[in-house]
Amino acid sequence: MSEAPALIIQSSDSRGDVQRQLARALEAAGSDAGMMEARMILSAALDLDHAGFLRDQNEPIGSEAAILVLDMARRRIGHEPISRILGHREFFGLDFAVDRSVLDPRPDTETLVESVIDAIAERWQAPLTILDLGVGSGAILCALLASFPHVFGVGVERSEAACKMAKKNLATLGFAHRGAIVCGSWAEAIAASFDVIVSNPPYIAQGAIAGLDPEVRDYDPHLALDGGADGYDAYRAIVPQLPRLLAPDGVTVFELGQGQENIVKELFESAGLQVTGMRRDLAGIERAITAERRAE
Repeated sequence: MSEAPALIIQSSDSRGDVQRQLARALEAAGSDAGMMEARMILSAALDLDHAGFLRDQNEPIGSEAAILVLDMARRRIGHEPISRILGHREFFGLDFAVDRSVLDPRPDTETLVESVIDAIAERWQAPLTILDLGVGSGAILCALLASFPHVFGVGVERSEAACKMAKKNLATLGFAHRGAIVCGSWAEAIAASFDVIVSNPPYIAQGAIAGLDPEVRDYDPHLALDGGADGYDAYRAIVPQLPRLLAPDGVTVFELGQGQENIVKELFESAGLQVTGMRRDLAGIERAITAERRAE
């Protein structure tokens, strides 16, 4: 986002007028969703849901909300993602708390969840176990717990702050009794086997991080982005561990960075796993890879 015109909001301005003024400022700064982001900011400042905001468009904004709106607008124009400003993000129909300790859940990652659902659809009522390596906010793990009513999941995460956030989301969404969070480095602390293993590992090459959009580069934790010199460090660390972690006929699904499908496929096959499919995201990029440990 670039520099936007100065916002002048008075307490007597109507909510609808403020939304339109704010949307123009956000769009001038580079947002392609100015009206929607303006509504989200105003709804948060006024503590209203979407319906309440639409119902009272002609009400004056008031001085307290005007101050909050100006502060949030300043942060958004300065490239801070709207989810960071509001403190939550929707993912797979669920609302997740997010902060600077966790990767901002993105629609691309829903491709991974969809791949798991397809891979184990016939077992959706079975008491399966899921391991999420690099659980972050808990978005993937919670989405799968919501999709499979008899599943128990374990999430592993190196960052203690992210572990706290994942635990918070599990509890808020009602999954605390069906999930556990372990602070550790990948699978080092895990001895059990699992029916499903998922991961959205860091896969950005170190040298490419500086060129990322500011919304990602400046606000997502680098621990969740940095994949080493070539972007494959995490895959090399995790994939060799999968044969001991996957139950017979177990399924594993990993997220991919753009153009990484062939090398990650080779890593899976070198570990003795059978790659069964790739899935493209809405942009047409191969975003998720599925493999199985076939029972002998």
